[in-house]
Amino acid sequence: MTSPPVTGPAAVPEHRGGPGPARFRPRRATPAGTTTRPRRRGPLSYWRQYLAISPFYLIFAAFSFFPVFYSLYLAFQRWDGLGDMQFVGLQQFRFLWSDPVFWLSIRNTLVIWVLSTVPTLLGALVLATLLHSVRRFKGFYRIALYVPNVTSIVAVAIFFGAVFSNNFGLVNAILGTVGISPVPWLSNPWLIKVVIALLMTWMWTGYNMIIYLAGLQAIPASIYEAAKVDGAGPVRTFFQITVPIMRPIILFTVIISTINGLQSFSEPQVLFASNAANANLGGPGQAGLTTLLYFYQSAFLNNDYGYGAAIVWAFFLLIIVLVAVNWRITQRGRKP
Repeated sequence: MTSPPVTGPAAVPEHRGGPGPARFRPRRATPAGTTTRPRRRGPLSYWRQYLAISPFYLIFAAFSFFPVFYSLYLAFQRWDGLGDMQFVGLQQFRFLWSDPVFWLSIRNTLVIWVLSTVPTLLGALVLATLLHSVRRFKGFYRIALYVPNVTSIVAVAIFFGAVFSNNFGLVNAILGTVGISPVPWLSNPWLIKVVIALLMTWMWTGYNMIIYLAGLQAIPASIYEAAKVDGAGPVRTFFQITVPIMRPIILFTVIISTINGLQSFSEPQVLFASNAANANLGGPGQAGLTTLLYFYQSAFLNNDYGYGAAIVWAFFLLIIVLVAVNWRITQRGRKP
């Protein structure tokens, strides 16, 4: 016997979409083979994340991005830093083209760059290869070779200035013990460049060595074992296996060393500080006057900010050209 249907307020209303109470109706099952699309969120929904990282971009825009383009604006002005600016157009660049001191600084920079970059990269690759084959104290050697890169460049420059001093330097003292007369390290135009290049080589060899060592450790040992089975010696293995595989890493270090080597400033600045006996930076005969040092002299010592901006922008174009040339040279002979 069936009970009569419940009527009145106690009855549960049926849902229009089907039988059964609305509050207990199960969800529709997703058809097989279809995926539920995630709900798209607009950019404004991430405003908390953007707010969290905004300090970095604000500081970067204020102290890096804006000064770069403002220096380009200054390159077309004549300004001493206090008075009104005077628009001069391309006059700064015309004077730069005929400025003998600017071209002297370019020559000095290029010579120091070649004297420092070539032995730095070659020495780093050789040290990385030797360290890769070491079995004991590998961590100690890594730290010892990398310490010069994290040492203050001012302290290193002062140390080199004392070691290569003309009268009381350690190098001349050692040469004197074997009967060699003192060498004018810090007064001869070419030896000045050699000392600066040695300083840069000593600081950056360990940095590049660590990069090369990471690349060597990524090469499978089976490749060297196969070369050894085929009768390849250490020299042939190095030039026909290690160097070709390391080509992308070598290209990276060449570009980074080119940029860093051309931006030498602190080394000659500390070695040959401006004083009454050396009004022009760069040592005797301005043999150590690099381009960035000349920019510093023009802008912050002579208060000619427009000409200083023209110097750095012309030098920036030179760096771009040299990086492109190094890229082409390094990529030459690479199979597509």
